[in-house]
Amino acid sequence: MTLLPGMEARVESATPAIEPAVRLIPLGGLGEIGLNMMLIESGEDVVAIDCGLMFPDEDLPGIDYVIPDFSYPLAKRDGFRAVVLTHGHEDHVGALPWLLRAAPVPIYGTPLTLALVAERLREHGLLETATLRPIRPREPFEIGPFRIEPIRVTHSIVDGIGLAVDTPVGTVVHTGDFKLDGTPLDGEPPDYRRFAELGEHGVLVLCSDSTNVDRPGHTRSETEVGSALAERFERAPGRIVVATFASHIHRIQQILTLAARVRRRVTLLGRSMERNVAVAAELGYLHIPEDLLLPLEDLAALPPERQLILSTGSQGEPHSALALMAAGEHRGVQIERDDLVIISARVIPGHERTVGRVINALYRLGAEVLWEDNAFVHVSGHASQEDLKLMLNLTRPRYFVPVHGEYRHLLAHARLAGTVGVPPDRVFLMEDGAGLEMTKTAARILGRFPTGRVLVDGKGVGDVGAAVLRERQILAHDGVVAVSCGVDARGRLVAGPEIATRGVLYVKESADLLAELHQVVRDVLAEQEATVPWDREAAAARVRLAVRQRISQRFQRKPVVLPLIVEV
Repeated sequence: MTLLPGMEARVESATPAIEPAVRLIPLGGLGEIGLNMMLIESGEDVVAIDCGLMFPDEDLPGIDYVIPDFSYPLAKRDGFRAVVLTHGHEDHVGALPWLLRAAPVPIYGTPLTLALVAERLREHGLLETATLRPIRPREPFEIGPFRIEPIRVTHSIVDGIGLAVDTPVGTVVHTGDFKLDGTPLDGEPPDYRRFAELGEHGVLVLCSDSTNVDRPGHTRSETEVGSALAERFERAPGRIVVATFASHIHRIQQILTLAARVRRRVTLLGRSMERNVAVAAELGYLHIPEDLLLPLEDLAALPPERQLILSTGSQGEPHSALALMAAGEHRGVQIERDDLVIISARVIPGHERTVGRVINALYRLGAEVLWEDNAFVHVSGHASQEDLKLMLNLTRPRYFVPVHGEYRHLLAHARLAGTVGVPPDRVFLMEDGAGLEMTKTAARILGRFPTGRVLVDGKGVGDVGAAVLRERQILAHDGVVAVSCGVDARGRLVAGPEIATRGVLYVKESADLLAELHQVVRDVLAEQEATVPWDREAAAARVRLAVRQRISQRFQRKPVVLPLIVEV
């Protein structure tokens, strides 16, 4: 937690005990991209805004997902009223299955958001017991002491909303992820008027998306991408492969419409792509031209200039459809010369190397590749600097909290607020686990709340900690040598040793070293003195040390050595 200049004196002053107070407590999303979850607390009543996950990076080997620490809202279980969702992206809804197992609270969201959540809950066997309550923009509803009004915003997924939360001390406006697209594909622009009306009536605090704060100007409209893609589609001589986010329904709509216009038929690849298209079409958010979609085997029978493949894998995910095509391992699609591959998505920070490998592989196969760095094929779903300024000017908050971003994004947004007249002593630069307590007359930063990153590995939740991750990193870095042998009751070798290595050396080309290691183990076990009682643990420790030393002498490597000594 960091305070901007001018905040120190105010923070030190205590809030009068008799004055009612409301707290904002971020459990995720302030200090990282993803993991978004914000609590609003009034007395014993708590409502959460979003409940997202984060995907692991290379520092978390073997981890499937990262989710917020729910210990604080679970400790207030009797007053934990609901989760209200701003939109359906995984970094805002993906942690719900783990929360609902512990606290089956109602979930509020717009129709598409709830439909995507329902699919995820069905996979976890939780849909039958979940309470999903649909909400719509400009239709307020009440949860405990809170009156909550959804406000339409545009984003890179349909049905995104911000929230105006009337609390006992004032109105909290939370933008969710947003951009200000005045000409959206569905004709539903952001509700500028409602944000302005809230500003006129008085906004106590604004929590605003910081993801794109480092981008000057305005974020371009989604319709501009459609125009750019149209030109590419018309000129493409062969098959077109487009990879984009399966949740980007507006982008998918433009691709399908353009495919029909240039007389191409379309195949969907990737389970999430197939599922989201079906869900969006069923709800009326996606309109698929008649007879456009074909199974892959039927599409392959058409001439290349009549084929379009809409695929997952825009982030280079190893098992995605696009990555398999690039590696030549997809069962139904082989990339050929004259194919046009369009990666119509922003590369998420941390995925640059994996996306780069896919692009290089596609080029080697003879395809032409377009992505954000070399062509206009994508626009962001987040507000740039001028849009962020406009949101501040519309809402005119008394206090401002930048949300959704790494620390550098939050700091830049805090400074940006100063350029439109927000006093530094009214800007709170917080990270996960801090708390902002507000009354009708004052606000102050509180101490730390229980928070952190909980690691999900298979069915295990939170059982993998720093020690296990360190062991995994050592194994990945140095490899492992397993030594097994049988001894009698006095510790004399009667079977083996058997030696297996992984990640240390290529066994078929290292017969001499393996012979040395066999002899090292025999020598160590032969050193057992007849007058000293046999100790299996001590013998295993000597074997471990001797084997590591010999490998270090030969290769300057220090693998993990796992001795298994069994009395037979």
